[in-house]
Amino acid sequence: MLWIPGPTQVRPELLQEMARPAIGHRTKAMTDVIERIHPHLRFAFGLDENSTAHPAVHSTSATGMMEAGLIGAGQKILCLVNGAFSKRWADIAKALGKDVTVLEAEWGQVVSMELLDQTLTEQGPFDSITYVMSETSTGTLTPPEDIAAVMAKHPDTLVFTDVVSAIAGRPIDFDKNGIDFAFAGVQKAFALPPGVAVVCASDRYMEKAKTVPNRGFYLDPINFIEGHEKRKTPITPAIPHYFALAKQLEDISAGKTLRTADQHLEGAEAWAARFAKHSRMQARTIDWAKGHGLTLLPELRQASPCVACINSGNVDVPALIAGLKEEGFILGNGYGKLKNITFRIGHMGDHTEEGLEDLLAAADRVLAKSEANSPA
Repeated sequence: MLWIPGPTQVRPELLQEMARPAIGHRTKAMTDVIERIHPHLRFAFGLDENSTAHPAVHSTSATGMMEAGLIGAGQKILCLVNGAFSKRWADIAKALGKDVTVLEAEWGQVVSMELLDQTLTEQGPFDSITYVMSETSTGTLTPPEDIAAVMAKHPDTLVFTDVVSAIAGRPIDFDKNGIDFAFAGVQKAFALPPGVAVVCASDRYMEKAKTVPNRGFYLDPINFIEGHEKRKTPITPAIPHYFALAKQLEDISAGKTLRTADQHLEGAEAWAARFAKHSRMQARTIDWAKGHGLTLLPELRQASPCVACINSGNVDVPALIAGLKEEGFILGNGYGKLKNITFRIGHMGDHTEEGLEDLLAAADRVLAKSEANSPA
């Protein structure tokens, strides 16, 4: 069973949705699938009741959506970098010829809000800032409310955030947190196979993007967001993924993915209960790590509720991963320069608290066996 930081384990009933017979993408059947998806995206992005933001789906990877968003970002970009995926965003912006300023923090830490405010004040104005809400490579959360508090002083700068390993696992609160462009693949806390991406854009982002000439076609955000709103995708979409996404969103909103005690909940309450489940799994994982003398890479307030990145201490990470594989569990090694000095548990998506207990018990057995075989 997959417990890596993504892709995550997919429920059989969602895989069955992807085995449906093909349909034409210019038919009422396709329109109906998009109609099923759309209202639940408002819960996923945490839109205010009267929000005018534009949620949509596009058949691309999260990295493709990262590039698409930058089309409407303006020329002068401030990128907050504290891991591999926030760095990727800065690299893509540079590749597109943007004027990029990077504020960098050590992996496992968050860029200082004081430094962000100072840079915006002294080196601005910037057209946009980018940050990763949940940096999968390090299990680090950049609290969106902290960003929002700083950006309230700089209201003319657009706010872009990668919510790949945050959405469907914690609140996004798009409007409350002053976000202009947020996106994610669906292979993490949504617990779906990779293949489509979800996005939400503010009115002012859309207005800005419409002024950009030569936006291309496939990644033109106006093209695919307005296409979604018209229920007419600009290209042949990844139709099987749409079926699975529709089913998963409906199940989450109906409380079907929750523990038995919470399955009566619906709508926003069901989504809140899903977020609470992720927080409980995070807390249990931290307690387990402490029991083995291990610590998280980030500090607690800046720890992702979906991905635990654990300092390995004296644990032989390759041996732990190999031992767990024999037990039927697949864990993630550290990413990049953190390989073998950290390991990552993706406690997100449709994983249950009971399933987490099974994983941690297996990890206990592997570690005990390793200690017993260690030379005195």
